[in-house]
Amino acid sequence: MSISNTTVFMPSEFTLIGIPGLESVQCWIGIPYCAMYLMAVIGNSLLLIIITSERSFHQPMYIFLGMLGVTDIALSTSIVPKMLGIFWFHVPEIHFDCCLLQMWLIHTLQCTESGILLAMALDCYVAICYPLRHAAIFSHHLVTQIAAVVTLRAAILVAPCPVLIKLRLQFYQTTVISHSYCEHMAVVKLAAENIRVSKIYGLFVAFTVAGLDIVLITLSYIQIFITVFRLPQKEARLKAFNTCVAHICVFLQFYFLGFFSFFAHRFGSHIPPYIHILLSSTYLLVLPFLNPLIYGAKTKHIRAHMVKIFCSKSLL
Repeated sequence: MSISNTTVFMPSEFTLIGIPGLESVQCWIGIPYCAMYLMAVIGNSLLLIIITSERSFHQPMYIFLGMLGVTDIALSTSIVPKMLGIFWFHVPEIHFDCCLLQMWLIHTLQCTESGILLAMALDCYVAICYPLRHAAIFSHHLVTQIAAVVTLRAAILVAPCPVLIKLRLQFYQTTVISHSYCEHMAVVKLAAENIRVSKIYGLFVAFTVAGLDIVLITLSYIQIFITVFRLPQKEARLKAFNTCVAHICVFLQFYFLGFFSFFAHRFGSHIPPYIHILLSSTYLLVLPFLNPLIYGAKTKHIRAHMVKIFCSKSLL
């Protein structure tokens, strides 16, 4: 592939333009984004405080929920400060290595969240289908191992993405990224060289992580529903189904919006850029914002503990 004279060799920094086509109203878009970020941090922090402070919550389901909260806080924090810097303070520049680090953090945390959702589905499957063996199967040792595997899987699989960019892509057509954060394909598309290896590896990671997790989660819930509908009492069926409702809501949000963003980057040339970028940015903030609300509302013990905390504070 020929390199033109207008290309940039190993740029020291990139420029993030935010949301293409909506630059004039980005200052207003930043307000709900900032509100969602603050609510996400507060909500997930409150969940973590409840889970860590109460021994009754030291169970696999709540431990995985705590891991989800930590991941959500880290994911939103890796995006929002720089995004608000672009929207409010007109600081679009980001150092090349910082851009790659942000890219690695975002995609690693997304893969980690996918793994946690799978672990929560498997925990729900064992709790409903094999209730008498649940405590023996999901021991604290196994939960620790799952946490380590989920985190390492994400970090190791995503690591080659920024490494391939750093080592293989030296010439760039432009240093302007039409995005509000450093997304893998948004950066790769700037290169003036052959990007086939990076594109193929990105697809490999997506289908290895999300593809496998979706299949296993779907199979788990099919088996859960079969078991639930076989229960003789209606009350028992409703109670078992209600246990999984929150997780199903999060599962559908995470993968539906995630795959929209993923395929839009690769095959959505007909989608207006501002719609794609707006939805992609919102996607990474809505889940950390909604997860504490969904689990807080649908999980009886957490809801009761939150009410207890706020009632005791109001009495003071």
